[in-house]
Amino acid sequence: MKHTTLKVQGMTCQHCVKAIEKSVGKLAGVTEVAVNLANAQVDVHFDERQSDEAAIKAVIQEEGYEVV
Repeated sequence: MKHTTLKVQGMTCQHCVKAIEKSVGKLAGVTEVAVNLANAQVDVHFDERQSDEAAIKAVIQEEGYEVV
């Protein structure tokens, strides 16, 4: 298992949190997604044999948020 913390801009409310948690959580190999709205961070635990950081970033960006 691998863990990554991404800095994400554009999250403003609980809807944003749920949208990111739902979309990232659907990726193969993702076991845990935790969004910290106050710190503008997304923590993700995933199996690196099934997914990677680039795929996680792409899903977040497809939701309309910027990964910095």
